[in-house]
Amino acid sequence: MYWQKRFDRENPDKKLEEKILTIRKDNENYGYRRLHKQLSNEGISVNKKKIQRLVQKLGLQVISFKRKNRKYNSYRGTTGKNSTNRINRRFKTNILHQKITTDTTEFKYYEKDTKGRIVIKKIYLDPFMDLYNLEILSYRLGPKPTAKNIMDALNEAIIKTSDCKYRRTFHSDQGWGYQMSAYKDALKKHKIFQSMSRKGNCLDNSPIENFFGILKQEIYYGKIYTSYNELEKRIKEYIKYYNEIRIKEKLGWLSPVNYRVLRKAS
Repeated sequence: MYWQKRFDRENPDKKLEEKILTIRKDNENYGYRRLHKQLSNEGISVNKKKIQRLVQKLGLQVISFKRKNRKYNSYRGTTGKNSTNRINRRFKTNILHQKITTDTTEFKYYEKDTKGRIVIKKIYLDPFMDLYNLEILSYRLGPKPTAKNIMDALNEAIIKTSDCKYRRTFHSDQGWGYQMSAYKDALKKHKIFQSMSRKGNCLDNSPIENFFGILKQEIYYGKIYTSYNELEKRIKEYIKYYNEIRIKEKLGWLSPVNYRVLRKAS
């Protein structure tokens, strides 16, 4: 009778499971840790191990994919004048818009040509990130790595960070775009320090590299895109989601925008 009563009773975790499914509907890459913190942010107190158990029960484990394509490298030798590494891995800052970092990455998609053959094509992303809250301030997308995309994203980032009371620093690797005279002149015009990573040392720019890894892990690896518009739309949607919704442990389990807003209010 004991076991019969247990089998017949209503599921005591039904409401919690429904809440987990609702969160996962809008955050398909949330594992049990992020689900636990999101529930906590919404005022629902529950043991983390219980969330882990329910995630396994509902079959919501996040599937990981390994990187399969070669990392894009914009280094073409010394095509201009390099700058010193002013950041020197001191990525943390308590000052909004003081330290900005940037880099370029590529994505592949597959289209059929006029003869029906599969052709590999690419999209290049140029974002500028605020190290204060890891928010993407500006970005450009294009079918080629161009000076125009870099400069357009740079100029937008300069405008958005113009409220900083201290002298700003813009950090990058030694890619050709950041050695351009136009890029350097724009920084000098606005009295912004330029900083560059050491050659071949990705750890000198790890925050933006980490963003690329998260972005590709959650919307790119293991998926196939068949048009420029499809992939472009997905990247734009994800950047908005990353800025406004996706919570981060480093930010006290807040999204970059929520962290900025709450810190400014306090």
